[in-house]
Amino acid sequence: MSPHPHRDPERLIPQPVRLTPQQAHQETGDGQAVLLDVRETAEWKSGHAPGALHLPLSRLIAGAALPASAQGKPVVTICRSGHRSQQAAELLAGRGVEATDVTGGMTAWARQGLPVTGEGGGSGVIA
Repeated sequence: MSPHPHRDPERLIPQPVRLTPQQAHQETGDGQAVLLDVRETAEWKSGHAPGALHLPLSRLIAGAALPASAQGKPVVTICRSGHRSQQAAELLAGRGVEATDVTGGMTAWARQGLPVTGEGGGSGVIA
């Protein structure tokens, strides 16, 4: 008998796998997947990963569609610390998108020495 008799394992929605910043950089850097930054606009403008697309979690929750260049591709979500991106990945997975997120977010991304660009293309900071 199952240790959880009221749970049907076939009905459980699998949780998206989380990536390290290095794994996310590799997967999105070669075009296998799209990096989607779900932070708010001011955070995005301060500093983001080069090549990332931007769609705040608040807009995603409100029903906004993925940017056209992200549609039909695996999506890796990222935020400042990993909490909002995990919510976004779960929301997208619920919509049928192949989605995962980055553990530690942009804070961990920058700490690992991965590139961060600001508005206008100069060096960025994580706000």
